[in-house]
Amino acid sequence: MKQTFGLTIAVLLLVIVLPMTLLLQAQSDLSGASQTPAGYKLSGPYSYKNLTIFLIHGKGQLEGTNFLTLQEALEQKKVIVYETKQVNELAIENVSNEDVYVQSGDIVKGGQQDRMLAVDLIVPPKSGRMAIAAFCVESGRWSRRGSEQAAVFVSSNDVAVTKEIKLAAKKAKSQSGVWQNVTVAQDKLSENVGTRVNSTVSDSSLQLAVENQKVQENADSYIKALNGIVKEHDDVIGYAFAINGKVNSADVYASSVLFRKLWPKLLKANAVEAIAELQKDGKFEPTTSDSVEKFLSTSEKGNSTEKDVTARVGLITREDAQNIFFETRDRAQKGAWIHRNYIRK
Repeated sequence: MKQTFGLTIAVLLLVIVLPMTLLLQAQSDLSGASQTPAGYKLSGPYSYKNLTIFLIHGKGQLEGTNFLTLQEALEQKKVIVYETKQVNELAIENVSNEDVYVQSGDIVKGGQQDRMLAVDLIVPPKSGRMAIAAFCVESGRWSRRGSEQAAVFVSSNDVAVTKEIKLAAKKAKSQSGVWQNVTVAQDKLSENVGTRVNSTVSDSSLQLAVENQKVQENADSYIKALNGIVKEHDDVIGYAFAINGKVNSADVYASSVLFRKLWPKLLKANAVEAIAELQKDGKFEPTTSDSVEKFLSTSEKGNSTEKDVTARVGLITREDAQNIFFETRDRAQKGAWIHRNYIRK
Protein backbone atom coordinates (compact mmCIF):
# COMPACT_ATOMS: atom_id res chain seq x y z
CA MET A 1 0.00 0.00 0.00
CA LYS A 2 2.82 2.41 0.94
CA GLN A 3 4.62 1.57 -2.30
CA THR A 4 1.46 2.27 -4.31
CA PHE A 5 0.98 5.63 -2.53
CA GLY A 6 4.60 6.60 -3.13
CA LEU A 7 4.36 5.65 -6.78
CA THR A 8 1.20 7.76 -7.14
CA ILE A 9 2.94 10.83 -5.65
CA ALA A 10 5.88 10.38 -7.99
CA VAL A 11 3.60 10.20 -11.02
CA LEU A 12 1.75 13.35 -9.90
CA LEU A 13 5.06 15.21 -9.57
CA LEU A 14 6.02 14.22 -13.09
CA VAL A 15 2.64 15.01 -14.57
CA ILE A 16 1.90 18.30 -12.76
CA VAL A 17 4.96 19.86 -11.13
CA LEU A 18 7.53 19.28 -13.87
CA PRO A 19 5.42 20.82 -16.68
CA MET A 20 4.61 23.78 -14.43
CA THR A 21 8.33 24.30 -13.75
CA LEU A 22 9.18 24.15 -17.45
CA LEU A 23 6.36 26.57 -18.26
CA LEU A 24 7.56 29.07 -15.67
CA GLN A 25 11.12 28.77 -16.97
CA ALA A 26 9.94 29.38 -20.54
CA GLN A 27 7.94 32.40 -19.40
CA SER A 28 10.99 33.73 -17.56
CA ASP A 29 13.20 33.31 -20.64
CA LEU A 30 10.61 34.98 -22.84
CA SER A 31 10.23 37.88 -20.42
CA GLY A 32 14.00 38.45 -20.29
CA ALA A 33 14.24 38.47 -24.09
CA SER A 34 11.66 41.23 -24.39
CA GLN A 35 13.33 43.61 -21.97
CA THR A 36 15.67 46.38 -23.04
CA PRO A 37 19.33 45.97 -21.98
CA ALA A 38 20.01 46.56 -18.29
CA GLY A 39 16.38 47.51 -17.73
CA TYR A 40 16.55 50.65 -19.89
CA LYS A 41 13.40 52.36 -21.07
CA LEU A 42 13.29 54.46 -24.22
CA SER A 43 11.36 57.61 -25.04
CA GLY A 44 11.12 59.27 -28.40
CA PRO A 45 11.72 59.59 -31.24
CA TYR A 46 12.70 63.26 -31.07
CA SER A 47 13.64 64.39 -34.55
CA TYR A 48 14.95 67.40 -36.41
CA LYS A 49 15.81 67.17 -40.10
CA ASN A 50 17.93 64.01 -40.46
CA LEU A 51 18.85 63.56 -36.77
CA THR A 52 16.67 61.34 -34.56
CA ILE A 53 17.23 60.86 -30.84
CA PHE A 54 15.84 58.36 -28.35
CA LEU A 55 16.38 59.11 -24.67
CA ILE A 56 17.42 56.24 -22.42
CA HIS A 57 15.82 56.19 -18.98
CA GLY A 58 16.92 54.16 -15.99
CA LYS A 59 18.34 54.26 -12.52
CA GLY A 60 21.99 55.21 -12.59
CA GLN A 61 24.01 52.90 -10.40
CA LEU A 62 26.20 55.76 -9.16
CA GLU A 63 23.62 58.50 -8.59
CA GLY A 64 25.06 60.89 -6.03
CA THR A 65 28.65 60.28 -7.12
CA ASN A 66 30.11 63.49 -8.51
CA PHE A 67 32.56 63.69 -11.38
CA LEU A 68 33.89 66.86 -12.91
CA THR A 69 33.93 66.65 -16.70
CA LEU A 70 37.13 67.54 -18.51
CA GLN A 71 35.46 70.68 -19.88
CA GLU A 72 34.42 71.79 -16.38
CA ALA A 73 37.80 71.00 -14.87
CA LEU A 74 39.70 72.98 -17.53
CA GLU A 75 37.35 75.95 -17.20
CA GLN A 76 37.76 75.90 -13.41
CA LYS A 77 41.54 75.38 -13.71
CA LYS A 78 41.31 72.18 -11.69
CA VAL A 79 43.11 70.05 -14.25
CA ILE A 80 46.14 70.61 -16.48
CA VAL A 81 46.59 68.87 -19.84
CA TYR A 82 50.25 68.99 -20.85
CA GLU A 83 51.81 68.87 -24.31
CA THR A 84 54.46 66.12 -24.33
CA LYS A 85 55.62 66.65 -27.93
CA GLN A 86 54.53 63.08 -28.63
CA VAL A 87 51.67 62.86 -31.12
CA ASN A 88 49.91 59.94 -29.44
CA GLU A 89 50.47 60.68 -25.77
CA LEU A 90 49.71 63.65 -23.57
CA ALA A 91 49.89 64.09 -19.79
CA ILE A 92 47.09 65.13 -17.46
CA GLU A 93 47.15 66.30 -13.83
CA ASN A 94 44.23 66.82 -11.48
CA VAL A 95 45.11 69.55 -8.97
CA SER A 96 41.68 69.53 -7.28
CA ASN A 97 40.05 67.39 -4.59
CA GLU A 98 37.45 65.98 -7.00
CA ASP A 99 37.45 63.10 -9.48
CA VAL A 100 37.69 64.24 -13.11
CA TYR A 101 36.06 62.16 -15.85
CA VAL A 102 37.67 62.25 -19.29
CA GLN A 103 35.70 60.72 -22.15
CA SER A 104 37.23 59.13 -25.21
CA GLY A 105 36.80 61.54 -28.10
CA ASP A 106 37.18 64.71 -26.01
CA ILE A 107 39.14 67.23 -28.10
CA VAL A 108 41.73 69.44 -26.43
CA LYS A 109 42.62 72.55 -28.39
CA GLY A 110 46.07 74.12 -28.72
CA GLY A 111 49.46 72.64 -27.90
CA GLN A 112 51.65 71.63 -30.81
CA GLN A 113 48.57 70.12 -32.49
CA ASP A 114 44.91 69.67 -31.49
CA ARG A 115 44.36 66.21 -30.00
CA MET A 116 41.50 63.81 -29.41
CA LEU A 117 41.85 61.86 -26.17
CA ALA A 118 41.76 58.16 -26.92
CA VAL A 119 40.39 56.58 -23.74
CA ASP A 120 37.87 57.07 -20.98
CA LEU A 121 39.82 57.96 -17.86
CA ILE A 122 39.10 58.91 -14.26
CA VAL A 123 41.78 61.27 -12.99
CA PRO A 124 41.80 61.06 -9.18
CA PRO A 125 42.27 64.02 -6.83
CA LYS A 126 45.83 65.36 -6.57
CA SER A 127 46.84 62.83 -9.21
CA GLY A 128 50.24 64.12 -10.24
CA ARG A 129 51.05 63.84 -13.95
CA MET A 130 49.45 60.85 -15.65
CA ALA A 131 49.96 59.71 -19.24
CA ILE A 132 46.91 59.58 -21.48
CA ALA A 133 46.72 58.19 -25.01
CA ALA A 134 45.70 60.65 -27.73
CA PHE A 135 45.27 61.04 -31.47
CA CYS A 136 46.05 64.14 -33.46
CA VAL A 137 43.00 65.69 -35.17
CA GLU A 138 45.18 68.19 -37.02
CA SER A 139 48.18 67.46 -39.23
CA GLY A 140 51.12 69.52 -40.41
CA ARG A 141 51.26 72.04 -37.56
CA TRP A 142 53.88 71.41 -34.89
CA SER A 143 54.25 74.82 -33.28
CA ARG A 144 52.30 77.38 -31.29
CA ARG A 145 49.15 78.63 -33.07
CA GLY A 146 48.41 82.33 -32.73
CA SER A 147 48.06 83.37 -29.09
CA GLU A 148 47.37 79.83 -27.83
CA GLN A 149 49.68 78.19 -25.34
CA ALA A 150 51.96 75.52 -26.79
CA ALA A 151 52.91 73.82 -23.52
CA VAL A 152 49.38 73.09 -22.28
CA PHE A 153 45.81 72.73 -23.58
CA VAL A 154 43.32 75.06 -21.95
CA SER A 155 39.93 74.11 -23.43
CA SER A 156 37.84 71.07 -24.37
CA ASN A 157 34.56 72.34 -25.78
CA ASP A 158 34.03 69.69 -28.44
CA VAL A 159 34.18 65.96 -29.00
CA ALA A 160 34.97 63.87 -32.10
CA VAL A 161 32.15 64.49 -34.54
CA THR A 162 31.77 61.33 -36.64
CA LYS A 163 31.63 57.66 -35.81
CA GLU A 164 34.31 56.99 -38.46
CA ILE A 165 36.77 59.18 -36.54
CA LYS A 166 35.81 57.45 -33.28
CA LEU A 167 36.21 53.98 -34.80
CA ALA A 168 39.58 54.87 -36.31
CA ALA A 169 40.76 55.80 -32.81
CA LYS A 170 38.90 53.39 -30.51
CA LYS A 171 38.81 50.27 -32.70
CA ALA A 172 41.59 50.52 -35.30
CA LYS A 173 43.87 52.70 -33.12
CA SER A 174 45.13 54.25 -36.34
CA GLN A 175 46.53 57.78 -36.48
CA SER A 176 46.46 57.75 -40.28
CA GLY A 177 42.85 56.57 -40.12
CA VAL A 178 41.94 59.47 -37.84
CA TRP A 179 43.59 62.00 -40.19
CA GLN A 180 41.89 60.45 -43.22
CA ASN A 181 38.44 60.61 -41.62
CA VAL A 182 38.99 64.18 -40.41
CA THR A 183 39.57 65.13 -44.05
CA VAL A 184 36.43 63.24 -45.12
CA ALA A 185 34.37 65.06 -42.45
CA GLN A 186 35.73 68.47 -43.52
CA ASP A 187 34.92 67.77 -47.18
CA LYS A 188 31.37 66.63 -46.40
CA LEU A 189 30.73 69.64 -44.19
CA SER A 190 32.09 71.99 -46.85
CA GLU A 191 29.76 70.52 -49.47
CA ASN A 192 26.67 70.64 -47.27
CA VAL A 193 27.08 74.14 -45.77
CA GLY A 194 28.10 75.64 -49.10
CA THR A 195 31.52 76.98 -48.16
CA ARG A 196 34.97 75.62 -47.40
CA VAL A 197 35.09 74.94 -43.66
CA ASN A 198 38.85 74.41 -43.44
CA SER A 199 40.45 77.27 -41.52
CA THR A 200 43.11 79.44 -43.14
CA VAL A 201 44.86 79.40 -39.76
CA SER A 202 45.22 75.61 -39.87
CA ASP A 203 43.72 73.88 -42.89
CA SER A 204 43.79 70.41 -41.31
CA SER A 205 42.28 71.23 -37.91
CA LEU A 206 39.03 69.41 -37.14
CA GLN A 207 38.43 71.72 -34.18
CA LEU A 208 38.66 74.87 -36.30
CA ALA A 209 36.39 73.31 -38.95
CA VAL A 210 33.75 72.66 -36.27
CA GLU A 211 34.13 76.31 -35.18
CA ASN A 212 33.47 77.54 -38.75
CA GLN A 213 30.65 80.11 -38.71
CA LYS A 214 28.49 78.29 -41.27
CA VAL A 215 28.90 74.97 -39.44
CA GLN A 216 27.97 76.66 -36.17
CA GLU A 217 24.90 78.31 -37.67
CA ASN A 218 23.64 75.03 -39.09
CA ALA A 219 24.42 73.11 -35.89
CA ASP A 220 22.64 75.72 -33.79
CA SER A 221 19.34 74.95 -35.52
CA TYR A 222 19.62 71.27 -34.49
CA ILE A 223 20.67 72.21 -30.96
CA LYS A 224 17.82 74.69 -30.55
CA ALA A 225 15.30 72.06 -31.65
CA LEU A 226 16.61 69.16 -29.53
CA ASN A 227 18.55 70.50 -26.54
CA GLY A 228 15.47 70.85 -24.31
CA ILE A 229 14.19 67.29 -24.66
CA VAL A 230 16.04 66.12 -21.54
CA LYS A 231 14.51 68.82 -19.33
CA GLU A 232 11.16 67.06 -19.15
CA HIS A 233 12.64 63.97 -17.46
CA ASP A 234 14.68 63.45 -14.31
CA ASP A 235 15.71 59.84 -14.99
CA VAL A 236 17.58 60.18 -18.29
CA ILE A 237 20.98 58.47 -18.15
CA GLY A 238 21.80 58.37 -21.85
CA TYR A 239 20.58 58.42 -25.41
CA ALA A 240 20.81 56.74 -28.79
CA PHE A 241 20.73 58.53 -32.12
CA ALA A 242 20.17 57.85 -35.78
CA ILE A 243 21.14 59.83 -38.87
CA ASN A 244 19.22 59.51 -42.12
CA GLY A 245 17.11 56.79 -40.51
CA LYS A 246 20.09 54.57 -39.62
CA VAL A 247 21.04 53.86 -36.02
CA ASN A 248 24.48 55.35 -35.38
CA SER A 249 25.54 55.19 -31.72
CA ALA A 250 24.45 55.36 -28.09
CA ASP A 251 25.98 56.56 -24.83
CA VAL A 252 24.77 55.62 -21.35
CA TYR A 253 26.17 56.86 -18.02
CA ALA A 254 26.18 55.77 -14.40
CA SER A 255 24.31 58.88 -13.28
CA SER A 256 21.81 61.29 -14.74
CA VAL A 257 23.93 64.18 -13.43
CA LEU A 258 26.97 63.10 -15.45
CA PHE A 259 24.85 62.63 -18.57
CA ARG A 260 23.30 66.09 -18.26
CA LYS A 261 26.73 67.68 -17.91
CA LEU A 262 27.90 66.01 -21.13
CA TRP A 263 24.66 66.35 -23.10
CA PRO A 264 25.32 69.77 -24.75
CA LYS A 265 28.74 68.67 -25.97
CA LEU A 266 27.40 65.34 -27.26
CA LEU A 267 24.41 66.90 -29.01
CA LYS A 268 26.63 69.44 -30.75
CA ALA A 269 28.81 66.63 -32.13
CA ASN A 270 25.72 64.74 -33.32
CA ALA A 271 24.42 67.88 -35.03
CA VAL A 272 27.71 68.40 -36.86
CA GLU A 273 27.74 64.75 -37.97
CA ALA A 274 24.13 65.05 -39.17
CA ILE A 275 25.09 68.13 -41.23
CA ALA A 276 28.00 66.21 -42.76
CA GLU A 277 25.66 63.34 -43.71
CA LEU A 278 22.70 65.45 -44.85
CA GLN A 279 21.16 64.02 -48.01
CA LYS A 280 20.04 66.32 -50.77
CA ASP A 281 16.67 64.60 -51.28
CA GLY A 282 16.07 64.33 -47.52
CA LYS A 283 14.32 60.97 -47.91
CA PHE A 284 14.87 58.12 -45.46
CA GLU A 285 12.91 55.55 -43.49
CA PRO A 286 12.12 56.65 -39.90
CA THR A 287 13.99 54.94 -37.06
CA THR A 288 11.90 52.85 -34.66
CA SER A 289 12.39 52.14 -30.96
CA ASP A 290 12.47 48.42 -31.81
CA SER A 291 15.53 48.92 -34.01
CA VAL A 292 17.25 50.88 -31.23
CA GLU A 293 16.45 48.22 -28.63
CA LYS A 294 17.80 45.52 -30.95
CA PHE A 295 20.96 47.54 -31.54
CA LEU A 296 21.58 47.96 -27.79
CA SER A 297 20.90 44.34 -26.87
CA THR A 298 22.88 42.87 -29.78
CA SER A 299 25.87 45.11 -29.10
CA GLU A 300 26.18 43.77 -25.55
CA LYS A 301 26.49 40.17 -26.76
CA GLY A 302 29.62 40.38 -28.91
CA ASN A 303 32.93 38.66 -28.23
CA SER A 304 34.44 40.17 -25.10
CA THR A 305 37.93 41.40 -24.23
CA GLU A 306 39.19 43.24 -21.14
CA LYS A 307 41.96 45.79 -20.70
CA ASP A 308 43.37 47.82 -17.82
CA VAL A 309 43.54 51.51 -18.69
CA THR A 310 44.97 52.38 -15.26
CA ALA A 311 45.06 50.57 -11.93
CA ARG A 312 41.66 52.12 -11.25
CA VAL A 313 39.96 52.09 -14.67
CA GLY A 314 39.15 48.99 -16.70
CA LEU A 315 37.72 48.73 -20.22
CA ILE A 316 35.53 45.92 -21.52
CA THR A 317 35.04 45.71 -25.29
CA ARG A 318 32.45 43.52 -26.99
CA GLU A 319 32.36 43.23 -30.76
CA ASP A 320 30.51 41.41 -33.52
CA ALA A 321 30.30 41.89 -37.27
CA GLN A 322 27.99 44.92 -37.05
CA ASN A 323 28.53 46.58 -33.68
CA ILE A 324 31.15 47.45 -31.09
CA PHE A 325 30.48 48.14 -27.42
CA PHE A 326 32.79 49.77 -24.86
CA GLU A 327 32.18 49.69 -21.11
CA THR A 328 34.35 51.72 -18.73
CA ARG A 329 34.53 50.44 -15.16
CA ASP A 330 35.76 52.07 -11.96
CA ARG A 331 37.42 49.80 -9.40
CA ALA A 332 37.11 52.54 -6.79
CA GLN A 333 33.33 52.06 -7.11
CA LYS A 334 33.50 48.25 -6.69
CA GLY A 335 33.88 47.76 -10.42
CA ALA A 336 30.72 49.69 -11.31
CA TRP A 337 30.50 50.85 -14.90
CA ILE A 338 30.74 54.58 -15.55
CA HIS A 339 30.10 54.80 -19.29
CA ARG A 340 28.74 52.51 -21.97
CA ASN A 341 29.34 53.44 -25.60
CA TYR A 342 27.60 51.55 -28.41
CA ILE A 343 28.64 52.12 -32.06
CA ARG A 344 27.16 50.65 -35.24
CA LYS A 345 30.08 49.97 -37.56
